Amino acid sequence: MDTKLSRFWKLSGGTLGLIMVLAILVAANIILSQFRLRQDLTAEKLYTLSDGSRAVLQKMDRTVTLMFFFTGSAPEVPAPLKTFAQQVEDLLKEYELASGGKIHIEKYDPKPDSDAEDLAQRYGLQGQMLPPAGPSLFLGLVARSGEQQDIIPLIDPRTGDLLEYNITRMIHRVITVKKPVVGVLSPLPVLGAQPSPYMPPGRQPKSQSWAAFRDLGQDYEVRSIPPSVETLDPDLDTLVVVHPKSLSDKTLYAIDQFVIHGGGRLLAFMDPFCVADQPASSPMDPYGGMGAQRSSTLGKLLDAWGVTFEAGKIVADIDATTPLRSQNNTIEQSPLYLSLTKKNLTANDVLTAPVNSLMMVMAGSFSGTPAEGLRMTPLVTTSARSTLTDAMMMQFDPNAFRRELKNNPKPCSLAVRLQGKFKSAFPNGAPSEDPANTNSVKTTDARFLKESQQEGHVILVADVDMLFNDFCVQELNLFGYRGFQPFNDNINLFANMVEQMAGSADLIGIRCRGTLNRPFTRVLALQAEAQSRWMEQEQRLEEKLQASQRRIDELQRQKDEKQRFIMSPEQTRELQKIRTEVLNTKQELKQVRRNLREDIESLGMTIKAINILLVPALVILVGILFAAFRRMKK
Repeated sequence: MDTKLSRFWKLSGGTLGLIMVLAILVAANIILSQFRLRQDLTAEKLYTLSDGSRAVLQKMDRTVTLMFFFTGSAPEVPAPLKTFAQQVEDLLKEYELASGGKIHIEKYDPKPDSDAEDLAQRYGLQGQMLPPAGPSLFLGLVARSGEQQDIIPLIDPRTGDLLEYNITRMIHRVITVKKPVVGVLSPLPVLGAQPSPYMPPGRQPKSQSWAAFRDLGQDYEVRSIPPSVETLDPDLDTLVVVHPKSLSDKTLYAIDQFVIHGGGRLLAFMDPFCVADQPASSPMDPYGGMGAQRSSTLGKLLDAWGVTFEAGKIVADIDATTPLRSQNNTIEQSPLYLSLTKKNLTANDVLTAPVNSLMMVMAGSFSGTPAEGLRMTPLVTTSARSTLTDAMMMQFDPNAFRRELKNNPKPCSLAVRLQGKFKSAFPNGAPSEDPANTNSVKTTDARFLKESQQEGHVILVADVDMLFNDFCVQELNLFGYRGFQPFNDNINLFANMVEQMAGSADLIGIRCRGTLNRPFTRVLALQAEAQSRWMEQEQRLEEKLQASQRRIDELQRQKDEKQRFIMSPEQTRELQKIRTEVLNTKQELKQVRRNLREDIESLGMTIKAINILLVPALVILVGILFAAFRRMKK
């Protein structure tokens, strides 16, 4: 009997102990769930908020509710999309923690015919039908603060690297009641031509604004600034300067002080040869204004900032050519009309990350060493096979750039960002009323500063024509309605620049988030090497063909006039030589492709062998060594 009782207590004690261990684990999970102890070990810091986002959250003076809508319960939702939604939710929790209680997260699963679906539709979110005949998929975000609200109708996983910037921008929009003020200074009719006071009202020419500037008024208070301005309103948030041609020292001084006072933000487009600036021809200039000045620069301001911009030099890039129809109705690849792609853009910057293609026409280049206290970051660059060439020379000799490219190929910076504390280009104060006395101080300007007290932000772009309608949009006319269809991302880049500059200064510092994709860099290197060898073979063949053609032409000139339509034996041998060369080169090119495939297959087999054989072998070896160690210890 005692044996049975003892066995009962042992079993009861073991069961009770197991229950207590489970209770302790549950309690520990509940307690630890209140703490978020995590370390971001990803190389790109995918799950860490940028300093700019944290700065925006610290400056919040009101609470913001972020409403996340995702149809996560639907079985038709693909698994990768559910994984992405979990990443969005994790990032939102980071915002909630970093805000110190000022941000509240609400999560909704808008099932069909549910209150959550009605709420999503009320805020303007539109569901996407899941195939086949599945429920509507919602993956959107709403930010609310008082009466202010902003939405992301659909969070696109393809633009996940911009997720943090878009969320921070939403938060900034709903906590900012007043529209930012954007000033536009340009001698070109970018905001539409002003009516002439000397013409009757009914005969005023109709000139609409450029497409890039049409929608600015929806998000900003846009003010037109005359090019002869001498003072700028202190309530301007951003100044956009387009084609600063022949600006006076007083206007440059006004821009200079705008940048220095309060970290004023400047977006300037200048050009060594502006195609959009088309002066009317005159009897003295029958070539349509070729002799007129069509370049623009900020002059003294660039010198003070340590930036070099040669107003008479344009960029030629043979790796970014654009096909154009010439006067003799043939297609030619122009190295002055730059078709730029992802490889020409800074990948980890929120301005250029969503941009896929740009076109710049006869653009210039920025170089130099920034002045003390400034940082210069390239945003758009050319390839290594580019150079600067004289703008006037290119009009008479389109191949002039080839000589300079052979001597000095180098990448050129087409757009740069300057950040830091700017120093005045007018250290002695405002320019004098007397143009000859440039060192005179104008004592009436009590707001003059030699150096900014806080960081300023300036974006410089070496092309004006990228904003001109002819190079960024196609005009459409549907039943009398005039519309525009973009054929590149020029306007998108401009909108990103204005939005970032006109918003919080902290938005400028938000980096583009990394990506989880890991490309096969070795395979890409093999492909690049094969492409280089391919181009060398093609170039060698082209040179041989040109030499043979010159030889045939020379033989043709040496022939008698009566025999010019008859092939001579020398010409026949030369043609046979060309055919042989072409055949041999084609075989060599095929061998290049064959070697590339073999190298990639060999690399793939090596990786498979490592994954299938080496890793398990290492695990087995570790197990054997551990077993041997335990046996030796016993």
